[in-house]
Amino acid sequence: MILVTGATGFIGRALVRQLSNIGYPLRALIRPSPRTPRLPKGVPVEVAVVSLSDTRGPRAAMRDVETVFHLASAENQGARGDLLATDIQGTQNLVEAAADAGVDRFIYLSHLGAARASGYPAFKAKGIAEEHIRNGGVPYTIIRTSLVYGVEDHFTNNLSRLIRSSVGVFPVPSGGRVVVQPVWVEDLVTCMLWAMQNENTLDQVYEVGGNEFFTLQQIIEIIMDVTRARRLLVPLSPITLRAITVFLEGILPNFPLSSLFLDYFAVNRTTAVDTMPRYFGLMPARFSYRLDYLVRKPWYSRLWTSITERAASLRTR
Repeated sequence: MILVTGATGFIGRALVRQLSNIGYPLRALIRPSPRTPRLPKGVPVEVAVVSLSDTRGPRAAMRDVETVFHLASAENQGARGDLLATDIQGTQNLVEAAADAGVDRFIYLSHLGAARASGYPAFKAKGIAEEHIRNGGVPYTIIRTSLVYGVEDHFTNNLSRLIRSSVGVFPVPSGGRVVVQPVWVEDLVTCMLWAMQNENTLDQVYEVGGNEFFTLQQIIEIIMDVTRARRLLVPLSPITLRAITVFLEGILPNFPLSSLFLDYFAVNRTTAVDTMPRYFGLMPARFSYRLDYLVRKPWYSRLWTSITERAASLRTR
């Protein structure tokens, strides 16, 4: 049995789909919520409704579990997220439960730049969580990654949404030469599966990134080219841009970006470009070649898709 935390997230759904296609029995650890969990459709998966902050819940979810994929994080909740409860204490609770249950492998998805001494909340939380895992007594594999993109991501989709909603101009950090290596989600999931199946990855930390370096401005320019939404880029100081983001995040509940997103571009998040081929035998996809999902279909095409999906869901009831 494989237990996946964060299975309703963007990366978690891609991972669950691939694990199911291979034939592994799956259990998804879902935090309590009044909303229906967004698990992949048509995928057989057990559901354990458990809060990571509850020390007893994870222990019950570990029944018959051999491998844990720990992807859950409070990052995408923005100002509403609690990194201490989810990423730090939640990881500690999960590792202790896995150790007591005799789990064979604990695979953790972290960030390039994760460190206890980091001045950025998300990176600091990941660094502390990594320490809990290394000291937890369970064989582990930690995969540190740069920004991940794909059809359901919070990265390129939110940027595209903001660009489309802007009028004529779009702000970018002035003087910013910080670079990242975007990773396509399917490439990342393939690396995670390979790590699970290879005994040589036990008690190892891997850093993976795409084969290209981009600044935030270059990423925005590529997205504008793909979506054909041209805007005049207006440089703003990083402090001003962060203040605007924090203000809008506070007054608009569904604002697409958060201050944590700006943290991702505050420091270089890079590794050697050959890490994925060298460690996992995989040539990463080029960023601009995998962005077709950002192209908006005509309204009548979107309407027809909505009608057919609705009809299909009614037939399966």
